[in-house]
Amino acid sequence: MTDTSHVLPQALHDLGAALWFGGAVMGVAGVNKSGADLRDGLDKVRVASSAWQRFAPVEWAGIATVLVTGAQLSRASKGRLAAQHGWARAGSTKAGVAVAGAAATAYAAYTGNKISKVAERLEKSGKPVDVKDATVPNAGTPAELASWQKKQRAAQQLVPLLSGANIVLNSYLVQTYRPGATVKGLVRSLVR
Repeated sequence: MTDTSHVLPQALHDLGAALWFGGAVMGVAGVNKSGADLRDGLDKVRVASSAWQRFAPVEWAGIATVLVTGAQLSRASKGRLAAQHGWARAGSTKAGVAVAGAAATAYAAYTGNKISKVAERLEKSGKPVDVKDATVPNAGTPAELASWQKKQRAAQQLVPLLSGANIVLNSYLVQTYRPGATVKGLVRSLVR
């Protein structure tokens, strides 16, 4: 009979990763750009900020699931980490990518918060909040706001790259469980 003790953590890991990646892509491609359909610059920022704030608890649940179940799966595979060629390196890389992705997500949230605060402050002081969309300035965007938008765009582009890389590395690690890959990895470890 097949050992199925890791099915639930693996499934939760994959669902968390899918949520994180999909939400990041949807946010960058949809949420941020949706403000372009509005006329008022402050509304463009407010709409995106509101959407991201509503999604944040779900996104962080996905990230936490990836980190917790990833650690659990690594602990359960400690023998394979030691014995199978390339497995420890891939596992370490995957863990590093997941942590870097979580850090990029946190920084993107921080910069989004700064954009909202700067936009609200500018509006209260009577200065126009003129932007193309939530993360893209235009010629009339105040320099401070444009600077935060640039930082957020960079961070938000890193998130799907890193969360996607996490999925790819996970696929690689799961495939190493196939009998042929396991034998090949063990043999390569012995002949090194």
